[in-house]
Formats: sequence, structure tokens, C-alpha cells
Amino acid sequence: MTHPEDTRLMDPGRPIVLVTGATGYIGGRLIPRLLAAGHRVRCLSRNPQRLAGRPWPGVEFARGDVSDPSSLDAALEGVTQAYYLVHAMGEDSPDFRGRDLRQAQTFAEAAAKAGVRRIIYLGGLGDAAGHRSDHLASRHEVGTALGSAGVPVLEFRAAVIVGSGSASFEMIRHLTERLPIMITPRWVTTRCQPIGVRDVLAYLAEALEHPEVSGIFEIGGRDVLDYRSMMLGYAEARGLRRIIIPMKVPLPVLSVLWVDLVTPIPLQLAGPLVEGMGTEVVVRDARALDVFQVQPLSYREALVLALQRLDEDAVETTWASSLSGEPEGRELGSHEGMLLERYHRHVKAPPRVVFDTFCALGGESGWPAGNWLWQIRGLLDRVLGGMGMRRGRRHPTRLRTGDPVDFWRVEALEPDHLLRLRAEMRISGHAWLQFMVKPEGPGSRLEQTAFFEPHGLLGLLYWYASLPFHFFVFPVLIRALKRRAEAVVAESDPRT
Repeated sequence: MTHPEDTRLMDPGRPIVLVTGATGYIGGRLIPRLLAAGHRVRCLSRNPQRLAGRPWPGVEFARGDVSDPSSLDAALEGVTQAYYLVHAMGEDSPDFRGRDLRQAQTFAEAAAKAGVRRIIYLGGLGDAAGHRSDHLASRHEVGTALGSAGVPVLEFRAAVIVGSGSASFEMIRHLTERLPIMITPRWVTTRCQPIGVRDVLAYLAEALEHPEVSGIFEIGGRDVLDYRSMMLGYAEARGLRRIIIPMKVPLPVLSVLWVDLVTPIPLQLAGPLVEGMGTEVVVRDARALDVFQVQPLSYREALVLALQRLDEDAVETTWASSLSGEPEGRELGSHEGMLLERYHRHVKAPPRVVFDTFCALGGESGWPAGNWLWQIRGLLDRVLGGMGMRRGRRHPTRLRTGDPVDFWRVEALEPDHLLRLRAEMRISGHAWLQFMVKPEGPGSRLEQTAFFEPHGLLGLLYWYASLPFHFFVFPVLIRALKRRAEAVVAESDPRT
């Protein structure tokens, strides 16, 4: 396999296909299929090291960013066709729609300059005149922008993609698994034409066999359903009984907050997804069935395949794969019988500095996020007969295994890499708070995880009752650690 920093040409006689968004959900699944079909593939990534472990023999890697035209010249050299699978939704950007548009225009101009013959793009279904979703509007705007510099564009438009790990599927899966009775917003009655991820990949891969084809092609599965039917279909496939009651929600934002709370999908991604569910997304032009050889699966068939992948632990990529290295991500889930809540952040500081930063938490310095909530939790523990926050810590900055940190105990410590704290407060279960840092490009990747092993029903109730308070503590905590570590670097840099 070509090293992620090695962009040397491997076979000068074959045309090059460029894939942007290679770290994403669709891009990460498309590349092995293109390789299996004998294509010469080059991947564009802001951080090629994130692709180092992929089993993609013969792939070329190029470091670059679709928003930086100077980085695209080398990546597009010799490219005949390019897949554009990039979007800013889910990133820490208040204007993902504007960012999407600017990135597409930059890429279109660079592709025209490099002599690219065609751009292949995966967008979203929906009537441009009738929808009220920034997400769907952005998908259409990007398709138009990609063709603004004169390069032909083949645009596939799809609705919900049914596949293990996709954001829409994971949202439906977790809502259905966790809620026996759902009082839902009226968007659950909106019609949708879901499509299996295998069919989406088949369309994208076959596109290379029709180099003369351009324009917009709407693609969908065999069934037109509403979201309520999709959730009930999932419940039936899992052998679950579920009751769904649609009603008017007074504040639409409550739907987004509920999805963020109950599912692993973070707030910045849940918002655009839920907003888009109020718009009908069905195929109105079925020309794709005549031009391409894909025979779409039914929703049930795609669902069974997705569940099979999950049961076999054979998920190729997930929605989280598509989050860039910069933004914060939130994951709610379970692992080996424990419930977990995980956040991650890219930090512009070396691992040693980040490690020292989270090792200084607690004690007289307190906690940089929701310190008053930590104090209240400590008082509650004292009322219940525990130690509360009275123990403080042995040293203000240095830790060793076994040290107390307020109502935590240092269970594991690996210099410049990991700190795991075990809770010693009175709760119906066992809890841990873990910080882990590793090198990532010129900086580090910080991961913060709260683990909880519940004891019986009381333990489960405690976990879910705590989640709203976690929202005010854990995202702010990891951001504070990031700021502190980067401030240390800035203070030590004589140029600042």
C-alpha cells in the first residue's frame, strides 16, 4: 500500500480517479469497490495519516483541502474524473451552507484548471422550490456550484441511506431500540424513498463506465415510506413492539435536542437531519433505472443487510467517519455492558502538553466546566454518606496511580497518553472518566469518555437522568482542556 504521504504515480498509463471525502461514510466504502474494478484511485485528505490503516493496496494519497486551491493542483494532476463527497454539515461551523458552497466553487475552479473531464457528486433528493431545509438546499447548491466552472457534473440525488453506520439509519435505529413508546413530531408522517447503501455505491461505481453521462439522476429504493413506517419496520425486523404517536411539537428545537440525547448523533449533525425530515424526498424522475444497471433493494432487504453487518461487527465505515479532524463529536452508546458518552477534539498542541492539562483537573483549581455542578454532586454524595469533594488531590499538577482527585481515584495512568479516573461516590453502579491523547498531524487528538456500568434499574435511571446535566459539563470540559493546552503552546512561542 502506498504510504499516506507518498503521492508518486504508480502506473502512468492508467487514468486517475480522485476521491474526495475518503475518510467519510460513503468515500470509505467506495474506494475498495473502485480498486476491485481495476481503477487507479487517488484519495484527497486534509490528514492522510487518518487513512494509514485502511486495507487499500495501490491507492495514492494526496494531502489537500477542498477549500484551499493551492493544495488542489498536485492532487488533481492527471485526474480524469473526480468524486466530490465532501460536506460541512456536522462541523463546528455556524454557516455550513455557505462553507459548502465556497468549497464546491473552489474545487470546481481547480478541477477546470487541471482539465478534469467530469465531477461525480452525491447530493440529496427534494423539491428545491418546496423544501425549508438548509441541509437539502445546500446539497442542491453544491451540485450547481460544481458545474459553475464548466466541468460536466453527474449528480446523484438520494434520500435516507439505509446502511450500517449511516447517520440517518443510526438515528432511526437508536430511537426505535431505546423508546418503546414514542410521542413524535409530525415529520414522522413525511414520505421518503430510502435507498440501501449498496445501491448508492453501485450507482457511484458504475458511473465510471458511462463517462459521457452528466446531469441530475434521482435514485431511490423500491419502497416509498414515511419515517414512522421505517421505524416500525426496524422494530419488526428486531422483534420489538413499538408504539409511535405523532403530534405537534410546540418548539421544533426540542426534536433536535431529543435526538441528540437519545441517539449517538451529535447536536450539530442532528439539527440539519431533523430539519430535512419535514420535506418529502421521493424520486420523481426515474431515468437512472434506464441508464444504469442497478436493481434497487427494498427497504426490508436493505435493513436486513444493515442489521447483519451490525450483528457480525463488520461495519466498514460510520457517520462519525465523515466528521473532520477539527470539530467536536459526541457519541452515546454502549461497550461490553457499559454505557458511554464520548467526545473528541483536535488540539493544536503536542500530546505532552494536553496530558499535563487534563492531569491538573480537580482539587483547589476545580473543574473548568460546570464547577458548581461538580460541587453540588459532591454535596449530594456527602448527604448520602460519601466523601464528596473533600479529598481534593495530593499535588496540584502531578498524579500517580491510586491518587485521589476529589471523588475520583486514579485507576490508570500512562504518561503523555492516558488518564482514567474511577468514581468513588455513592451511585447505583460503577463510573469512570477517561482522557486519552495521541498524536494527530501537527497536533493531537483528545478523547474524553465517561463510562458507566449500571446496577439494575436504578443504575439505568441514574444514567439517563444525568445525561441532561452531562450536556452542560462534558462538551464544555473538553473545549476548556483544548483552550488551556493551546494557550500553553501560544505562551511558549516567541512569535505570539
